[in-house]
Amino acid sequence: MPASFIPYFLVAQRLGIALITLVIVSFAVFFATDLLPGDVAQILLGQAATPEAVAGLREAMGLNEPAIYRFLSWLAGLATGDLGTSYVNNMPVSQLIGGRLISSLKLAGVTTLFTVPIALSLGIGAAMARGSLFDRVVSILTISVISVPEFMIATLAVLIFAVWLGWLPALSYGVEVDSWGAMLRGYAMPVITLSCVVSAQMIRMTRAAVIDTINTPYVEMALLKGASRSRMVLRHALPNALGPIANAVALSLSYLVGGVIIVETIFNYPGIAKLMVDAVSTRDLPLIQSCAMIFCISYLSLITLADMIAILANPRLRH
Repeated sequence: MPASFIPYFLVAQRLGIALITLVIVSFAVFFATDLLPGDVAQILLGQAATPEAVAGLREAMGLNEPAIYRFLSWLAGLATGDLGTSYVNNMPVSQLIGGRLISSLKLAGVTTLFTVPIALSLGIGAAMARGSLFDRVVSILTISVISVPEFMIATLAVLIFAVWLGWLPALSYGVEVDSWGAMLRGYAMPVITLSCVVSAQMIRMTRAAVIDTINTPYVEMALLKGASRSRMVLRHALPNALGPIANAVALSLSYLVGGVIIVETIFNYPGIAKLMVDAVSTRDLPLIQSCAMIFCISYLSLITLADMIAILANPRLRH
C-alpha cells in the first residue's frame, strides 16, 4: 500500500470498528432492556387488569414474538430512522425525543464552550510550569474535584448559589436563551456541576500529554538550541501533542453522555437523560432503547473523531 494512503486506510478502519461496536452495543441494549423486571402490558393496564386483557395487549404489541425477531425488526427500524412508538404515550419515539435532545445538546454545547478553553489553558500552562507552585495547585484542585461525585458537587452548588447567596434557581427548566442573563440563570447550575468533573479530567490528561511530548528528544534538542520554554511548548511540542490532546478532550466530553443523567435528574432539566429516567419507571422499552442508543452513538462519535484526528495529526503517517 502506498504510504500516502495509510492515514486514510486507518481512518476507514476506525470507522469500520465503530460501526461493528455500534451493532454489538445495540444487541446489548435491546436484550438488557428486555430483561427489565415487570410485564409491560401489566404495567400499562394496571393491577386490576384481567389475564385475558394482558394477554391481548401483549399480542397487539408484538411482545409474544421471539426476542431475536423483535431485535432484528428494531435494528432495521434504527437503520431507517424509525425509532418505534412509545408504549406509554402511543406517540412516535422520535417526536418525544426531538425537543429533549435539543435541550441536552444545548446543555452539552454550553458546557463544552465554557470548559474546553479553560481546561486546555490550565493543562498546557501546568505542563509548561511543571514542578512550580501553579502546577501543584492545579494538580491538587483537579484531584480534589475528581474525588468528589457529581451529585455532591450539584448539592454544594445548590447550597452556595441558590440557598446561601440566592443568585440562581435550584432547578433548571431549560429556559430560552434570549439574553446572557437568561442563559446564566437557565444553564448555570447544570453547567457548573458538569464543568467541574469534565474540566478536571481534561486538565490532567492534557497536562500528561504535553509533558510526554516535551520529554521527546526533538523537543529537548530545540531547547538546547536556545528556544525559550514557551516557544518549545507552543511551536514544537503542542502540534505533536494534538492527537493525545484530542483524545483527552473526547474522553472528558464523553462524560457528558453518562454524567448528564444525574445532573438532569437533580436539576429537573428537561433533557433526554431525564426522559430516559422517566421511561425506565414506566418500562417504556422503545423509548429507553432509543435514548440509550443516542448516548452510545454520541460516545462512539466522540472517540472515533478523536482517533481520526490523532491519525491525521501524526507526522509519521502524513509523510
